[in-house]
Amino acid sequence: MLTGLLFLAMSATTSAPARADAGFDRWLAAQWPAAQAMGISRATFERETRGLEPDYSLPDLAIPGKPRKPDGQAEFVQTPAAYVSDKAIGNYAARGRKLAGQYAAELKVIERQFGVPGSVLLAIWARETAFGGAKLNHDALRVLATQAYVGRRKDDFQPEFLAALKILDEGHVTRAQMKSSWAGAMGLTQFLPTGYLTYGVDLDGDGTANIWTSVPEALAATASLLREKGWQPGKRWAYEIAVPAGFDCTQAEPDVTLTIGDWLKRGVKIADGRRVPPSAMKDKASIIMPAGPFGPAFLTPANYFVLKAYNFADLYVLYVGHLADRIEDDKPFAQGWKDIALVKTRDLEFMQKVLTREGYYAEKIDGKAGMKTRAALGTYQKANGLTLDCWPDAQVLEHMRRGG
Repeated sequence: MLTGLLFLAMSATTSAPARADAGFDRWLAAQWPAAQAMGISRATFERETRGLEPDYSLPDLAIPGKPRKPDGQAEFVQTPAAYVSDKAIGNYAARGRKLAGQYAAELKVIERQFGVPGSVLLAIWARETAFGGAKLNHDALRVLATQAYVGRRKDDFQPEFLAALKILDEGHVTRAQMKSSWAGAMGLTQFLPTGYLTYGVDLDGDGTANIWTSVPEALAATASLLREKGWQPGKRWAYEIAVPAGFDCTQAEPDVTLTIGDWLKRGVKIADGRRVPPSAMKDKASIIMPAGPFGPAFLTPANYFVLKAYNFADLYVLYVGHLADRIEDDKPFAQGWKDIALVKTRDLEFMQKVLTREGYYAEKIDGKAGMKTRAALGTYQKANGLTLDCWPDAQVLEHMRRGG
């Protein structure tokens, strides 16, 4: 629990001498038994925690009396058209094709070992760090300690802080090299420390998995994770489709599954000219419509949801999957994105609360228009005689504000 000393320390961050945060110091010292149990040496613990201070400027902290600084994750605050930018994807695809040639031998080895195509791995690398061009300027250990101490998800970050100490103790990387995002993700393809320890791959036999400067080993770690999450070799991540006239958009959510063959029998058409092989006709798939009727729709078999293990946002999966396709065959979506606006986060939270109260929604109140939220909105629209598009627009918001 935070003490008065912590509040004093936070209010005096610009003038107080180092080590003024007694609450953080006590928390840090209390991590030693868990670190010791993981086999981390006392010397490493003392060296890496000496002078360590929290960074209260980070997003997503839960400091009593202080407003939460939102993380602004692009997948949840941009429209699909803005996030899945055709121009950006076209540029990344062109570079991705060059990198596919440069690393052809290594990618072949990785695909043989893990079953994940090189185009998918290159697309994740592009999305995560712009092929290594993104600047990761945060001290990973400081970020993880801060998030574990006062983060909104501090229970998730405490193991990550200890895993970071384990990485340093085992000599996989130096502290100076262990830079991260504001959320503690490290390396070319962005792994949290526990993920690195679980999925890191030593391709060159030097005794360590180098996700920081070795492109092949970073991509191999990503392939290792995807395989562990259930990647199906030789299967697609998704098919762009056209839904039949009158399609009920409340059916466009993960719990509604049919075989691909059955969806096609119900009038769904493959829109991008791809052929569904006979071996895939019996594969289970659901439909997603990320922008309701205002953009492309997709049949999503198992590999789509495997990609969500890397980042749970649907727009992230669409970006990565589409970029992987464009690296192999540079064709845009068959249907473009229409110009739509997102309602404010607080308005979406209000809508989710109304949907929850009326029994249409049983998920997290997070102000994000995910598939479950959109399906619930469609159910609300049907129940109230509104235009059915499963989209959080001003009409639905106003109807809810009036009390139905």
